[in-house]
Amino acid sequence: MATIKIKFRASSSTTKEGTLFFQVIHNRTARQITTGYKLYPQEWDSNNMDVICTSGTEDNRRNYLTSLKEALHEGTKRMKSIISRLERIGNSYTADDVVENYLSLTDDYGFISFGRNLAEQLKKIGKVRPAETYSTAINSFIRFRKEKDVPLEEVDSDLMTAYETYLAEMSVCPNTASFYMRNLRAVYNRAVEKELTVQRFPFKHVYTGIDKTVKRAVPIEVIRQIRDLDLSLHPSMDYSRDIFMFSFYTRGMSFVDIAFLKKKDLQNGILSYRRHKTNQQIFIKWEKPMQALIDKYDTSSTPYLLPVIKEVGNDERAQYINEAHRVNRYLKKIGSLIGLTIPLTTYVARHGWASIAKSKNIPIATISEAMGHDSENTTRIYLASLDTSMVDKANSLILKSL
Repeated sequence: MATIKIKFRASSSTTKEGTLFFQVIHNRTARQITTGYKLYPQEWDSNNMDVICTSGTEDNRRNYLTSLKEALHEGTKRMKSIISRLERIGNSYTADDVVENYLSLTDDYGFISFGRNLAEQLKKIGKVRPAETYSTAINSFIRFRKEKDVPLEEVDSDLMTAYETYLAEMSVCPNTASFYMRNLRAVYNRAVEKELTVQRFPFKHVYTGIDKTVKRAVPIEVIRQIRDLDLSLHPSMDYSRDIFMFSFYTRGMSFVDIAFLKKKDLQNGILSYRRHKTNQQIFIKWEKPMQALIDKYDTSSTPYLLPVIKEVGNDERAQYINEAHRVNRYLKKIGSLIGLTIPLTTYVARHGWASIAKSKNIPIATISEAMGHDSENTTRIYLASLDTSMVDKANSLILKSL
């Protein structure tokens, strides 16, 4: 196995600083890597290969020596991780290989670079959703690391505990922090599967569960209040309110499903679509409030039912994501306008529909069918046998009570 030493080369002038360099030795071949750091002879302990910082050292010099000491420690750790990886791969390697890996500006075996590459690969094969979630988690981790990658060999429990502390300090809610952790864990496990690192269980001491979320349902009086707001002077808020109401009218349809609804999905008074989340086929009886909203918007130039996707064929998923952020931003403004104590989002329409349905004694199984739930524990037993007319009747009952 290759060995690493930190060497000090004194200056030819006794009054000037000498230089520090790493020495990599493997199979009797030695190679050097310049660190760029300089020291006076009395500041270097050659036996322990460490920086000496005495009590009489002035503050500025002490700070420099302290940062130099940390940099050498980090460099040594990275060098050892590179050697460990080369050893584990099993192929013969040279001291030059170690140096080349160390000097590489983009280390393919860094945790961040691996996560980015994984997300890009998933995107290329059509797995857009996991690619986006991995990217979101990696971007959060990049902010924590201040753009600095970390070798896969150094991803351990201490690092992830520090990341969890950082998220808490940034006031990231537990469920969001857990979302990041679960996705980073999935990225890490992919690296383990590829034998790029060994399993160190770095996520064993951080929270990866799901807390109960703050109640996002609102009573029917609030839904009426949102519906009846005069937003004619605020087109963006008016449009966002219409999306919210359309979601409510259609039994809490998710925004992604609303965005990609096509005109051909509405046939003979029945709206049919497949949920993006579960691929379950949903059928909804077309009601007057739904048509009233559709009639407000000119979508003659697109195949879509609503004007969420405006440029057909031009990165439609990005358009949907941007619109989702925009709609929810304006919905929160509407929520503040009416004094709502919870953030108003499109999810509130979905949760609200379910809560109101339950308050009208509509069976849980019917609600589950209406909302297109899949794998919801015991409710799946009822899904196959439910008559969709019961669901339409439930929806009509709710809309009439508005």
